[in-house]
Amino acid sequence: MAGVVRGEDGIARCSWAGSAPDYVAYHDEEWGRPVVDDRGVYERLTLEAFQSGLSWITILRKRENFRAAFDGFDFERVAEYGERDVERLLGDAGIVRNRAKIEAAIANARAARELAAAGESLAAIAWSFAPEGRVRRKLGEVPAETAESKALSKELKRRGFRFVGPTTAYALMQAIGIVNDHLDGCVARDAVERERERALAALSGS
Repeated sequence: MAGVVRGEDGIARCSWAGSAPDYVAYHDEEWGRPVVDDRGVYERLTLEAFQSGLSWITILRKRENFRAAFDGFDFERVAEYGERDVERLLGDAGIVRNRAKIEAAIANARAARELAAAGESLAAIAWSFAPEGRVRRKLGEVPAETAESKALSKELKRRGFRFVGPTTAYALMQAIGIVNDHLDGCVARDAVERERERALAALSGS
């Protein structure tokens, strides 16, 4: 199947998962699996924003450093960060030291906190932009952005989030299961789709 490669373990995966050993567990166990809690969505949103302009493998390899630096992505705590924390993060060689992205992560934590204080949910907002029905992808068919990711980007910006352009919004949607972009023939595709459908049903109360 085009776009799918069989690893040394004999398992067929999306071809990008075979480009580095670090990708295998992320592909099999996490990418596309539903994330429906606000902290989890904030973490992925932050990491996707830091990834902008870089390779995902760079972020994946620094992920534990990011977790340590950002208090486990507890957005209630990150929302309290001030200039001293910005300087601390700029001095942390274990993460990506980019002032605009660091300040966006803090601003986004504050936006997520405001949503929670108002009885709303970052996760629920993100999942409300899930496309209808199943989408099956082959090599070359995975987009960089979609109408839904453009709408999600616009809504997040309206709510005070930063560094959330349509491409970053789509990467978030892929990462947390709002869309299932495992390719046809990939071992994870059907399992991820079942988990996605269950998450959508639970979120809709059906």
